[in-house]
This record gives sequence, C-alpha cells and structure tokens, in this order.
Amino acid sequence: MEVIAKYRVETDLPIEKAAEAIAAEQSTGTWTEVERERLARDLAARVIRAEGKFAYVAFPEELFEPGNIPQYLSVVAGNLFGLGDLKKVRLLDIIFPPSLVGAHKGPRFGIGEARKILGVFDRPLVGTIIKPKVGLSPQETAEVAGQAARGGLDLIKDDETLTDQSFCPIDERVEAVMAELSKVEEETGKRAFYAVNVTCGAEEILERAEDVIGRGANMVMVDVLTAGFSALEVLSRGVKVPVHVHRTMHGAFTRDRRHGISMIPISRLVRMAGGTNLHTGSYLGKMAGDREENDQCRDALRDDWYGLRSVFPVASGGVHPGNVRPNLEGYGTDCIVQAGGGVHGHPSGTTAGARAMVQAVEAWRAGVSAEEYAESHKELEAALKFWSR
Repeated sequence: MEVIAKYRVETDLPIEKAAEAIAAEQSTGTWTEVERERLARDLAARVIRAEGKFAYVAFPEELFEPGNIPQYLSVVAGNLFGLGDLKKVRLLDIIFPPSLVGAHKGPRFGIGEARKILGVFDRPLVGTIIKPKVGLSPQETAEVAGQAARGGLDLIKDDETLTDQSFCPIDERVEAVMAELSKVEEETGKRAFYAVNVTCGAEEILERAEDVIGRGANMVMVDVLTAGFSALEVLSRGVKVPVHVHRTMHGAFTRDRRHGISMIPISRLVRMAGGTNLHTGSYLGKMAGDREENDQCRDALRDDWYGLRSVFPVASGGVHPGNVRPNLEGYGTDCIVQAGGGVHGHPSGTTAGARAMVQAVEAWRAGVSAEEYAESHKELEAALKFWSR
C-alpha cells in the first residue's frame, strides 16, 4: 500500500531525474551518500511515472503516521519546494490508501446531516458573510444576520478576520445573533446556520468552540490553513455542530498554477479532518478558479470515499445574483453558493439582496434564465441591473 503524489515540475533536468530528486528528498535521501542509507532502502519513495512536466511518486505507507495530517504534508509537500534544481513544482493531488483514510473519522456532520438540521433537501444552500467584515458591534452584526435570514438565506457566517476583538466580543456576538435568528425562525419558520469563527491557538480552540455552542451557536468556523488541519480535526471530533471551513491564505499555495499546492489535496485533507463545508473557489467571480480544478475539488469532497461523509463545496468571492448560474452549473445541487457584497450591496439592502440570491437559485432550478425569472421577481431584477453596470 502506497500514497501516490502527483507533481507538476519545471526544471532543466530530465523529468525522470527531477522525479527521482523529489522521491529521494521526501523519503530516505539527502544531498550526499550517508552511512546506513542502505538500511532504509525499503522505505524509499519510488517514481512510478515521469513524462512531460508531470511526475508521479509512490511513498510507502510505512512512511506515514496514521492520523497525523501535519506529518503527511511533511512527506509529500515538505522540502521539495526549495530544491534548487526545480524551478517550479506544484503538488497537484494525493491518492491515499484506505488504511490512512480510515485513520480519520471525517465529518461528524456531512451534507446529509446539515440538510436535516435545516430541513432543506432538494436545492443548493444559499449563504452570506457579514459585511463589513470587521467594525460592527454584536448588535449590529445580529441585525445584519437577521435581515439576511428574513431574505431566505440558509447560512450566515463571520468573515475570516473576525474572531474575538474588543469591538465585537465573541460571546456577546453569538448571543445577539442567535437571539435574532431565533426570532426570525419563530416569525417565519426559516431556520439558518450561524458559522461563528472560533479560529485561535491550539490550546484554546476547542474550549472556545464549546463556549459559543453553550451560548447557542449552531455551527462553528475555522480558518484551516492558519489554524491547521489538526485544529479542524479537534473541532470536528469534539463538538456536536457542523464545521464551516474557510481557506484564508490559500492563495499563497494555490494561486501560482506552476508552483505550490492545488486545492485538490487541501479538499481531501479537509474531508479527512472533518469539515462540513469548504470554500473551494467559484466558477465565476472575483476568485474564480480553474474549471478542471474546481471539478476535481467538488468530486474530492462528494464522491464515495471509503465511507467518509460528503462535504459541501462553497462557491464564494465576488458572487452575486448575476453569476449564480455558472457556479451552480459547475457544482450542482449539493453545494453552497455564498455572497457577501452580492447580498449586502443590493440597492434595496440586505434582505432584498438575500431574496435576489434565492431567486437566482430558483431560476436555475426552474431551468430559466435569471433575466426571464427577474420579470416577475423585483429583487432579482434590481440586482441584475445593479451588477451589470
């Protein structure tokens, strides 16, 4: 049993030599021959294919400590990015054997479990981010959240930089938001998640999550690349609410299509570690990704995978009612389409912006264009006019 890593490489070396350098550096080798190196040969990685700019390297399963995601990354994505002979190298994908996948419990709450909480089974979920991302008081945050829920949204979340600052203490914020969402549910029957950002240090994150849940939070959020995959795994195993996963800082790894790490391995690791939702990029928007990579992230999160529950891919970043359709055509029904400015920037305000997003989803489900649907839905009509300027 082996872990297979796929790399894209730019080098002056023959691709076979470059692949061998990666295999050696990331397993038993070093820059020169050392004493007892022969004793470790059974644990050496091997090149299984190298052609063009692509290298496939197989790592013996024994190199990996089961259940230790940070150590997995040290093996397949460690020092290789600094190798002088490699001008560019990008980790494109990782194929894990069932034994390593099985060392992780995956999501406690997957797509099906999250849908049961909301009572929504036959459509994409629609979400928003509180905007402005920082600066609002707890009560102001609650007012915005309530307006979004009244417009029909399924998920309201903190942005990645809002945690427990003095202008908006997390305990006061959670209590205010959940009180407002409860009020909306009593009046309209609409239930919504509030993903409160509990990102903090390793010693505190589970305690913080438990505290906000005790104050009524029905979802927590973590910035996985700044807090770490282990923090996500601790949350998923330790709390009895869904976990929303933000990918802030991902561009440092994913933006250069010729270097770094793609979102596909990150998607696999988030599923193993237990996320319920993961920002994977949009098909159209200010952070639109490569279509093929989006497709592969979608499949990594939702395809059958050794019994792990599936994860919602989240399309966000510059999403508004006018570009909902291409995102849903890419991700399908089991996704979350999420807009911040595309909700709160509506000329008639947040509630109208939320309704416009919901109406754009309804148009997609009905198989009609947003423009046609807007003829009988004023919020969508106003949104399309506003963002087509």
